[in-house]
Amino acid sequence: MTNTLIQDSRAYKYASWCARDDNKFVGIYVKKQAKIWLDTADGKDLEIYINENRWKKITKLLKLMVHPDLHVTMLDGLEDYALFFIYAIFCTVRRSDGLRHYQTALLEIARKNFKTFTSAVIFIIGLLTEPKFSRFFSVAPDLKLSSELQLAIKKIIKSSPYLADEKIFKTLRKEIRCKLTESEYTPLAYSQDKMDGKLANMFLADECGAMDNYPIEAMRSSQITLHEKLGIIISTQYPNDSNAMLEEIDVAKKSLDNLLENQRIFALLYEPDDKYRAGDAWKTEDLAIYQANPVAYAHGYIFDELCHQRQMAVLYENKRQNFLCKHLNIQYKGLGTEGYIDITKLKQCKVPENLDFWHGRDVYLGLDLSQTTDNTAVAMVTYADGFIYAKVWGFIPKDRRKEKSETERVDYRKLIDDGCCFECGDEVIDYLFVENFIMSLSEKYGVNIVQLGFDRCNAISTVQKLENAENPIECVEIKQHSSVLHRPTKLLKERILSRKFVYSENKMLEINFQNARCTYDTNLNQYVNKKRSASKVDMVVALINAVFLLQVNELDNMTEDFGCILI
Repeated sequence: MTNTLIQDSRAYKYASWCARDDNKFVGIYVKKQAKIWLDTADGKDLEIYINENRWKKITKLLKLMVHPDLHVTMLDGLEDYALFFIYAIFCTVRRSDGLRHYQTALLEIARKNFKTFTSAVIFIIGLLTEPKFSRFFSVAPDLKLSSELQLAIKKIIKSSPYLADEKIFKTLRKEIRCKLTESEYTPLAYSQDKMDGKLANMFLADECGAMDNYPIEAMRSSQITLHEKLGIIISTQYPNDSNAMLEEIDVAKKSLDNLLENQRIFALLYEPDDKYRAGDAWKTEDLAIYQANPVAYAHGYIFDELCHQRQMAVLYENKRQNFLCKHLNIQYKGLGTEGYIDITKLKQCKVPENLDFWHGRDVYLGLDLSQTTDNTAVAMVTYADGFIYAKVWGFIPKDRRKEKSETERVDYRKLIDDGCCFECGDEVIDYLFVENFIMSLSEKYGVNIVQLGFDRCNAISTVQKLENAENPIECVEIKQHSSVLHRPTKLLKERILSRKFVYSENKMLEINFQNARCTYDTNLNQYVNKKRSASKVDMVVALINAVFLLQVNELDNMTEDFGCILI
């Protein structure tokens, strides 16, 4: 494909607009995805590329479809983000075998962005281009919602002269059949249909935030034997703390942050950046609307209407949940919750491990000794030349490694090989292993352990052993309360953002930081909230415990201001 053909397309131009560093109308993760795809489109990726024949075929099909409301071709009628989404999904292929690269297409987007209509276009393309006898399913909380996609497909077919011929499509009450490929599409309802036993070449999970993981995992399980498969997952945010969309978004973010090996996810996450999600920023910041709703930028009347609804949400509590969840992609229950650290900022503080650096230094340890079946972490910190230096280790039950790798989507085998994680015990953590590890740090690293900070929960027996060892370690209980944790939490964040924090290479620590979510109490004290966090954060908690001791014992006595000003 010539570069001109790509670069002249609306999909490429939109991706270029999103990727601009000075563009604040899209959030950081849309920007990251756009930059990744642009590298592919420009031929810079050695593993994937844009297939010329597929691009031309998709373009022809979009020209054949007629927009039922605008009465123009779909190529002209679709929104820019939708064209970007469609071309990226269907035209990005692997160099090794020529198969479609993306297997999951995730769209987190506010209401009134024509997302169901976009899905209908994708399904029509799939029905016309996938192998013979392919099966397509949409899954949603109820049949009425699932059938919205079926209705949108019918409208497009009936409005398009080249598709309305019954020799091409046959629309029935319960399904839609493509005569050219002998393929069929069926809407399913989570509330009444069984999802198992169906082979889905392509599936759509609509309003994923209102469901648990079962429908999605059932569809994915059906695709295991297929070489080319696609799962489209679309939703706004929902107020419930546990839903399938939260996990899908978390996996996509980790993929975009290069924290996961699986890169076969294409995700457009239209949500406000953290600084617009916390506190009351959403009440006045227009960028919160633009970043959640790409159509609001293109159509002024939609933006004006959303501003009116925002005003009502500010004035009336009963309107707030719907506006925040559905129009800003902010969980109302999590209004005071925000990501702790931008992972890209953290990774700027990474250095290769240097054992010689630690020799002879005074260090403080932090311990997060979790339940016996869960993760445990130990952190070691010191202060030198204006920098906080850290080394952190994780521990998991040996016989639960495979299970945890699958459920958490973290490659613990690789983390263990990298030396940032240890497996011990069987189904439960071997506390003795952790205790011996802590007591061996003085000899291995040549450090002087000043104190160890711990959370009282699950740690009393271990602390007693450490204090009564041949070379005893002074242990200090750190109350896990916002009034205590706010200062070290804020200090650690400030040192990372100012690049005065240094940590030894540790992918597990980066994943924990990515998971971490912060909460503010009524006095605006900030702390990492384990319950609100996306997944495991034990390493971050252990690190904050260690920083607390460093701050109290050393930094508070220095002339430099390491304290905390409440804002």
